Amino acid sequence: MSVKDFTPAPWPRKLRSTHWYSGNSRDTIYHRGWLKNQGYPHDLFDGRPIIGILNTWSDLTPCNGHLRELAEKVKAGVWEAGGFPVEVPVFSASENTFRPTAMMFRNLAALAIEETIRGQPIDGAVLMVGCDKTTPSLMMAAASCDVPSIVVTGGPMLNGYFQGERVGSGTHLWKFSEMVKAGEMTQEEFLEAEQSMSRSSGTCNTMGTASSMASMAEALGMALSGNAAIPAVDSRRRVMAQLSGRRIVQMVKDDLKPSDILTKEAFENAIRTNGAIGGSTNAVIHMLALAGRVGIDLTLDDWDRCGRDVATIVNLMPSGKYLMEEFFYAGGLPVVLKRLGESGQLHKDALTVSGASIWDEVKDVVNHNEDVILPLEKALTQQGGIAVLRGNLAPKGAVLKPSAASEHLLKHKGRAVVFEDIDDYKAKINDEALDIDETCIMVLKNCGPKGYPGMAEVGNMGLPPKVLKKGITDMIRISDARMSGTAYGTVILHTSPEAAAGGPLAVVKDGDMIELDVESRRLHLDIPDEELAARLAAWKPTHDLPGSGYAWLHQSHVEGADTGADLDFLKGCRGNDVGKDSH
Repeated sequence: MSVKDFTPAPWPRKLRSTHWYSGNSRDTIYHRGWLKNQGYPHDLFDGRPIIGILNTWSDLTPCNGHLRELAEKVKAGVWEAGGFPVEVPVFSASENTFRPTAMMFRNLAALAIEETIRGQPIDGAVLMVGCDKTTPSLMMAAASCDVPSIVVTGGPMLNGYFQGERVGSGTHLWKFSEMVKAGEMTQEEFLEAEQSMSRSSGTCNTMGTASSMASMAEALGMALSGNAAIPAVDSRRRVMAQLSGRRIVQMVKDDLKPSDILTKEAFENAIRTNGAIGGSTNAVIHMLALAGRVGIDLTLDDWDRCGRDVATIVNLMPSGKYLMEEFFYAGGLPVVLKRLGESGQLHKDALTVSGASIWDEVKDVVNHNEDVILPLEKALTQQGGIAVLRGNLAPKGAVLKPSAASEHLLKHKGRAVVFEDIDDYKAKINDEALDIDETCIMVLKNCGPKGYPGMAEVGNMGLPPKVLKKGITDMIRISDARMSGTAYGTVILHTSPEAAAGGPLAVVKDGDMIELDVESRRLHLDIPDEELAARLAAWKPTHDLPGSGYAWLHQSHVEGADTGADLDFLKGCRGNDVGKDSH
């Protein structure tokens, strides 16, 4: 929705929470009376907005470990604006600790948080997020319930340093690990470097998935301008939290909801932003799922259409050399959005949580470091958007991040070396007898939404030591998995349909020739159509369906990566039953 199309609701009026707390019936006295045991005065139940601070803090989610402190600043802002803040702990899917993968629990978190909002007296929500899956899961839940909501991210950690070199979260983990296998770094040095990787609170300091999704929230208009890049330990992060607490109260009064903000134009802004920042491929799957929650027709083709001609101008790891701390000092995401607007690649009238248009928020910002946020003519790549590949190997699409790939591999034909699943890969990859060289294409199967299960970040397969020792640092890798946004390389991901669902990837054999042409967006298995059809007809599933629990629910109902890997029964349920009184 554009700014001119939004009309604030009249105020005062009765809110959702009045169903619980207004009046003198037995039921309302029951609800009020119990909450008063926390020491709240009676006059707080006067119809003012009750703001749920949905907090993904957890000791086992290190990226979000500081959100308890940050929530206090949100509360202060809510009180200042005349609201009534209530902090609510919600499902926190930690990228660092959850097995088999945090992605398996993104949908469970979204479902649980949706019901947290739906079933409790919350007029507006502050989404306290940070770690990779917490941002999309809370936005998905808020979109389904469609109550006024604002995103507050925890912010990235400070730069890491090791032996005088910037150390990027995740990015250097992959780099150093490969160096150990190549004999270029000792195990002792690797352990020493570990101490340098995470030296403050916050999310990854690279343009990984956490920073990408924080940028997506801001580009969508779901967070205040400037929110994405402020370091976790910077005092300005606390100021942003307090201002967001103030703003959500007015959003409730105006009835400014996710459905007013999350329009097709907003998603197109975010897609172009992802290309400009060199954002994570994981943003593709999360944005598709979010769009499904609000009934927006967003497809992989939109990603290719909107992102193809966007230059990557943010010089951050894994595509570039700097980290989020420098990005913030340079001016952060507002500078990127201004550049997009100046080049005609931004829907300037898109509405944001501030009540202003996205262009009004950024038109006067200044770039303070043109080596971090590059001029267009010095972009890392002129076509930085996510490339969507299709062909007989990926009829429903696969994705590749050109800004993190090797240019000489973007058009290549090579012999397939196949790993049937991640265990098969681990068993073979270090074997000197493995028949593989740098011209081959590594193929990993059964790591998609159903296959792993949950679609783990294993697509950036480490190269075999025999190749690394030759000084080779990249090869083409194809899978139905995801990869960390902190990773790099010529890695083809999200291949759909996935192998566990009987997609063509399932029947690739060692020795098959595969062709990649990124410019033509082509991914082709070089066998006759008749042979491919015969292989697919003979294919049988290799994974048993779990007998019960969430694993059964997930594998029975999860959709493909090409539509966001959401649960099929959760799409298009926006606002159902929100605010109904059960008494």
